[in-house]
Amino acid sequence: MDKDALRKEIDSIDTKILDLLETRISCAKEIGKMKAQNGEEIYVPSREVLVFNNLIAKNGGRINESALRAIYREIISASISAEKKLMVAYLGPKATFTQQAAIKNFGSSVDYRPMPSIPDVFAAVENGGADYGVIPIENSTEGAVFHSMDTLRDSSLFIVGQIYMPIEHCLISRGSLEEIRKVCSKDQAIGQCREWLRRNLENVEIEYVESTTVAVKMARDNPEIAAIGSAIAADYYGVPVLEHGVQDKKNNQTRFLVIGKNFAPKSPDVKYKTSLVLSVNDRPGALYDMLLPFNRMNINLTRIESRPSKTKAWSYYFFVDFEGHWEDDNVRTAVAELQKTLPMVKWLGSYPM
Repeated sequence: MDKDALRKEIDSIDTKILDLLETRISCAKEIGKMKAQNGEEIYVPSREVLVFNNLIAKNGGRINESALRAIYREIISASISAEKKLMVAYLGPKATFTQQAAIKNFGSSVDYRPMPSIPDVFAAVENGGADYGVIPIENSTEGAVFHSMDTLRDSSLFIVGQIYMPIEHCLISRGSLEEIRKVCSKDQAIGQCREWLRRNLENVEIEYVESTTVAVKMARDNPEIAAIGSAIAADYYGVPVLEHGVQDKKNNQTRFLVIGKNFAPKSPDVKYKTSLVLSVNDRPGALYDMLLPFNRMNINLTRIESRPSKTKAWSYYFFVDFEGHWEDDNVRTAVAELQKTLPMVKWLGSYPM
């Protein structure tokens, strides 16, 4: 078969794919109508997990898995948009890592709204200005994003999903390395590049700003300023990248959370993570007693972080993540024990791992 014949075959296949996509989106519209009638959530992360798992199992290695996920991320995004046009708020401005995480999770067919701060992301969802929000929660190098944790504790919103994303930082500036007098970025980003900066720009001033993107915009306007940020932000704002991969750990990752007003029902074929925030009485053995129910119920804790309560000196809240769903019998038993002895037990959400 010659080249022209093969191209005709591709054109024919593309027509069939278009017809099938139209049928798939029509099915999604009908499902959307049913969800609306029953008051169900349009975005159901557990359903997406099952779709991807099913595709990967059927694929059998024929198509690169990353490519397959990228293709179906956009197909699912278009299908969700056919059910309802979603608005997703994220920590802005445009081209932040949080926006990249939001697009990775929701695709390009939903609408996005950049917000100036993490509390503003929560407020946008709470007041109906957005259906969902995306916020950073922890980094594999620098640890927890405390502002997100504190706002979660006080909010009525639920965690409905999570996104893991590799983070590659770049040194971005209009000037040369020798011309740089100041490096600007978000505190977490600076922390993730601390050793590189010490080795290469030891005597340069460091300034913390609201986001990596704000730093890139500052570098755009002043050749003596360098930003730590993403290559995407550098390209978006037209500022050259001087160095790629300036983060100290090459496997640097950030975990983001998807927050919403409601949570989707549990699916029996999906592995879940649950997040709680707990407070304990100020007495010897209180933390030990808090952890005992998890041990007795054979629940695997994946994360525990403490935060000041801000109501009393040396009083703390504990954020706990563990494997399992809020509705699991062993989780219910453990939570019931905790509720008998702790001043506060708050469920933040159960979501696919």
